[in-house]
Amino acid sequence: MTGGASPRRSWRRARLLSAVVALLALVAGPAAINGTLAGWDDEKQSVGSFAAGKVPAPTLTKRCEYIPGILGLGARVRVHWKLPQGYQLSDVVVEASTSGLGSILAPITGFSVQGNTVANADGTYTTDVPTNLLGGLLGLGSELELAFFVEHDSGWRSNKASVASNAGLVGGIGGNCRNLTS
Repeated sequence: MTGGASPRRSWRRARLLSAVVALLALVAGPAAINGTLAGWDDEKQSVGSFAAGKVPAPTLTKRCEYIPGILGLGARVRVHWKLPQGYQLSDVVVEASTSGLGSILAPITGFSVQGNTVANADGTYTTDVPTNLLGGLLGLGSELELAFFVEHDSGWRSNKASVASNAGLVGGIGGNCRNLTS
């Protein structure tokens, strides 16, 4: 037998080649003959726009205060702020950092915004956050961030209005508070 290909093997190659050509004709043929609807020179135009919703943030209206209480008992941070128009007190969430400024904010266990906030005659609010609820976070020389957010029904939150407080030494000596946002 000489070195030529067997007729059976040639027949397989011919069938494979025919199948590939048929497949290419099915895929590429209609697009080449009819074109597509996604032509770049179509004269139809569509215009649209979109905008992301934004939940407005509360604003701080006065400088916050650290109120030391008697020998540190009853100490609290007092925050003066205003709600954005269209929102109510029940839309406000207050959180505190667990490791100082720039750390993750977490809800304050046992704290109620409604129960610790007074509505003032000028439309602003005053909220007292008792430091005993902060679970020792506001202790010897440590700084704590309190952040006020407005939360929309959709779950979206505003930017924060925040303050930083330092309890100072034992008994609140040298304690202070400062606004971090306006």
